[in-house]
Amino acid sequence: MFTNKQRVVIVFAVIGLSISLAMLYVGMHSTWSQTAAPWSLHTRLNALAQSLLVPAVFLLISIGRLAKHRFFTPADIDGDPSHPDTPQAIKLQRVLQNTLEQALLAAIAYIIWALIAPDHWLLTLPLAATLFAVGRALFFIGHSKGAAGRALGFTLTFYPTVVLLVTEAALVVL
Repeated sequence: MFTNKQRVVIVFAVIGLSISLAMLYVGMHSTWSQTAAPWSLHTRLNALAQSLLVPAVFLLISIGRLAKHRFFTPADIDGDPSHPDTPQAIKLQRVLQNTLEQALLAAIAYIIWALIAPDHWLLTLPLAATLFAVGRALFFIGHSKGAAGRALGFTLTFYPTVVLLVTEAALVVL
């Protein structure tokens, strides 16, 4: 029914989702979260700023990698749409595109979380940012190995954001 590659991706998706749900649970139920003083708006914004730095740094790295490649590769320096990019430029552009998508979605989720999550759930924000960093690093490393090579990195970047957004939707609706 599924190819071996698809099965590997499914396994990593389940692992990524499981880690993301564990992150949410830890962030909501840790002893530190339960005993912490109420978070002021300043503290929430500080936590948000620190968490937003993570996707911003990985976006910066992605842009820089493509820019460096274009500068040092005469065939790609112009970035001219009328001339095909080299395979390396295409790969770096795909990583940049995915990183941009993930960073934007994470930024939206982090902002909403910082504004509406109960105080005792706010530890989840830096945990999500940490998983974003681990996920992006694994995605960068495994990207050239195909879907199976980048699957865990993708899921550790994507699913923590999904978990935050689904929880936020539930908070707003309920």
